[in-house]
Amino acid sequence: MADRTTGAAGAAGRAPAADRPDMVRNVVLVGHSGAGKTTLAEALLAATGTIQRPGRVEDGTTVNDFDEVEVRQQRSVNLSLSPMTHNGIKINLLDTPGYADFMGDLRAGLRAADAALFVVSAAEGVDGLSRMLWEECAAVGMPRAVVITKIDHQRADFDEVLTSCQDAFGDGVAPLYLPHDGGLIGLLSRRFYDYSGGTRTEKEPPESTRENMEGYRGMLIEGIIQESEDESLMDRYLAGEEIGTKVLIDDLEKAMARGGFHPVLATGTGVGAAELLEIMTQGFPAPPEHPLPEIATIDGKPVAGLSCDPDGPLVAQILKTTSDPYVGRISLVRVFSGTLRPDMTVHVSGHGLAERGHEDHDLDERIGALSSPLGKTQRTSTRCVAGDICAVAKLGRAETGDTLSERENPLVVTPWAMPEPLLPVAIQARSKADEDKLGQALGRLVAEDPTLRLENNPETRQLVLWCMGEAHVDVLLDRLARRHGVEVEKISLRVPLRETFGGRCQAMGRNVKQTGGHGQYAICHLEVEPLPSGSGFQFVDRIVGGVVPRQFIPSVEKGVRSQMERGVLAGYPMVDVKVTLYDGKAHSVDSSDMAFQIAGALALKEAAGKVPTLLLEPVDEVSVLVADDYVGSVMSDLSSRRGRVLGTEPVGTGRTLVRAEVPELEITRYAIDLRSMSHGTGTFHRSFLRYEPLPPQVADRLATPG
Repeated sequence: MADRTTGAAGAAGRAPAADRPDMVRNVVLVGHSGAGKTTLAEALLAATGTIQRPGRVEDGTTVNDFDEVEVRQQRSVNLSLSPMTHNGIKINLLDTPGYADFMGDLRAGLRAADAALFVVSAAEGVDGLSRMLWEECAAVGMPRAVVITKIDHQRADFDEVLTSCQDAFGDGVAPLYLPHDGGLIGLLSRRFYDYSGGTRTEKEPPESTRENMEGYRGMLIEGIIQESEDESLMDRYLAGEEIGTKVLIDDLEKAMARGGFHPVLATGTGVGAAELLEIMTQGFPAPPEHPLPEIATIDGKPVAGLSCDPDGPLVAQILKTTSDPYVGRISLVRVFSGTLRPDMTVHVSGHGLAERGHEDHDLDERIGALSSPLGKTQRTSTRCVAGDICAVAKLGRAETGDTLSERENPLVVTPWAMPEPLLPVAIQARSKADEDKLGQALGRLVAEDPTLRLENNPETRQLVLWCMGEAHVDVLLDRLARRHGVEVEKISLRVPLRETFGGRCQAMGRNVKQTGGHGQYAICHLEVEPLPSGSGFQFVDRIVGGVVPRQFIPSVEKGVRSQMERGVLAGYPMVDVKVTLYDGKAHSVDSSDMAFQIAGALALKEAAGKVPTLLLEPVDEVSVLVADDYVGSVMSDLSSRRGRVLGTEPVGTGRTLVRAEVPELEITRYAIDLRSMSHGTGTFHRSFLRYEPLPPQVADRLATPG
């Protein structure tokens, strides 16, 4: 968009503020790890004068130093905000992690933004994860421009990467600039923007570039015209008419806003910042041009008529929550309607993730100071208008995904789709001191991260973190140790098994004890037989003649149920059993409720010695969505896990859904294995289906729980 560029980027104040929604641009950086997103953000901050040099803010910390985990691991694992101004426009630049493990932060960034810069490295090109991230953007209709970074890298090949982007991302991807000899050629303006001298100067393009420039320019114009609302433009262009630059730029902006056209820009060391700032401020939609998410009352009734109006009712959503042991909880908030001010009392509405251990909220809270974050620096703000993003202090109960609204008119913003955590990791505290602090520390992690599910399994008596992948696990345990001072260790995950009888038999429970005083007397005869899978437990009373008094028949059943919960072989609960009480004896003095409970339990244990007792394992229904190239590997791998592949079906272009039934014992680490097998692009869903007998060789290994 250099056709309307004003030259070098304008300087920005230390705490940029927006008075009107149309003076804001919310832009999210999306791309795989290593594509150069954080470096690009730092270059833009330096170009606008927000920081003195790339990577450093005024206190000497780096831009992504807000999280000590990122500093140690040298990778972005959080959604981060970098505000800046250019030509009077405030740009909220949101940097997202480039790992599949942190897809929740990417989706939060997409909720916050009105447009995306999709970042691809000229050295590494497009991979499977890039395609998946592009689909994430497309799923929410996000306007996108593509930025090819590292054009000065020794392995850089702009033309090859451009072709890869067009093949991977489909129609509507066309270059707006071409890199050349330390600068960029603007295809619409036919001008060369030379950065080789350290400052940006405008020149005529070298004669040697004209043929290549005109070829790419034709590709760009045809792409713009195809998206134009003026149907006569194509005919005029094909007839040889020169289409005016202003007409092309206007149509380009409209096509980008609709999400139908994706211009490609290029950046390198010291090159391309001005062009990016220009397209962000003049080509990307402002918040009032981007549809609001779905909003409802707290009882679920849709609310219509709201807009990005600073004078409207307050509606804001928490994008990210971070906890600091010294500063407290900080919430990153996007305001969709109304104006947020310091010390307001707002209503906090929950996000519907109670099944993951995230408490639903319906309460009032007084917010603290508003600030504009940059690295660890929090610059005070006096307000945050509709369309803007800020950090809010002292929201003690609010969590990521929660809605902030007026006390008198509480509303709920539909939460973005949260990815499902499918990697279970069992942990335990290393010491008693760690155990005492673990509950509170985990509560804070859960508040920060809606992709984390916390399970306290009553059967296995294990504390289980359900995570997105290994990198996610590493980050969570690092935060527990460094931020909250709690050391934990990973332990072997136990899968809850079941027991059942392998045949039919009769058994007697005899509980007769005479101790000189009041004794115990209870004898019961049971018939035990297995039931079909999923039938549960049946108790049948066939007592005749009162040999077991009526008041003690429920006691026998209670004793049987109690023993079934404890198991008879390896300590796992028994299921799918029919027990018939057909005979017994009682004593007028010594029989009691407890005596017959014990007799019932003893009879069940005796039955276990007469017929085989089987161990049952849970079997899950698994659906794997994977690129066509990996279908064979996935099916072979599922079969090796004792799985039964039920079938496949195509999903969209180039992807296949594989359906199978797989024992839970075999897929505890499937989230890691599938990611490796599919190069980070495969996803899966699992749900409990039924219990089935364990193969004898596996049952022998698991005969003792734990």
